[in-house]
Amino acid sequence: MIDERDEVDIEASKAPLMDHIIELRTRLIRSLIALIVAFLLCFAVAGYIFDFLVLPYDWVIEHLTGGHAHLQFTAPQEFFLTKIEIAFYGGLALSFPVIASQLYMFVAPGLYKHERRAFLPYLIATPVLFILGATLVYFMLPGVLGFFASMQQSGDNGIKIELLPKVSEYLSLILKLIFAFGIVFQLPVVLTLLAQVGLITSDQLRKRRRYAVLIAFVIAAVLTPPDPISQISLAVPTILLYELTIFAVRYVEKRNAKGRDLVVKD
Repeated sequence: MIDERDEVDIEASKAPLMDHIIELRTRLIRSLIALIVAFLLCFAVAGYIFDFLVLPYDWVIEHLTGGHAHLQFTAPQEFFLTKIEIAFYGGLALSFPVIASQLYMFVAPGLYKHERRAFLPYLIATPVLFILGATLVYFMLPGVLGFFASMQQSGDNGIKIELLPKVSEYLSLILKLIFAFGIVFQLPVVLTLLAQVGLITSDQLRKRRRYAVLIAFVIAAVLTPPDPISQISLAVPTILLYELTIFAVRYVEKRNAKGRDLVVKD
């Protein structure tokens, strides 16, 4: 239901096109400044961030050999570029609240009050779910890395095969897993938004549950390394998120139905 006060607020927020362009430029500049500052901060401590990311691998090596992990870089600029990559993604994560708030402040004046209330939960849920996915990756890494490290050969027969990962390849693996889990964990947000605009229903989601399970394992096989631990670790949370999404979509349907009833009564 659209309140008359909402109409007044939107009318009051109308401005010439040039004013909107100037405001957009201001929002983009603030977001860029936040990203640059966060990038510099993360670059200053990029070595410590990388050490933190290497800890799961170090736990695996310590468990297998009693020693500590050894990584290498084979090009003079490799570790420097790796630090830049760490700083960029870390800066993007740190500055996301500023970027998201600038985006919201730019579009909010053009939304009705009830639309702003509906938009905010998704804005908050997106980074929270991404962090949950990234956290899950961190704690499943010992199992994944242990699977690969177990393929080493001790050299008792004269040939020794030892895992010595490059710093860039190790970071690439970590980032691939983090983004795979982070994106998959957006499933409730995407499906609930589709339900919000009436493109899907909870009944449709229930009927297609078996296909969702199959797709979850296919996506896990594509996005994760070729080992059963990481694939199951991604597929199972995806299925659980799908089940939770059904309840969330059902809640949206009830809320929308209640809103329509109020409109009819008025």
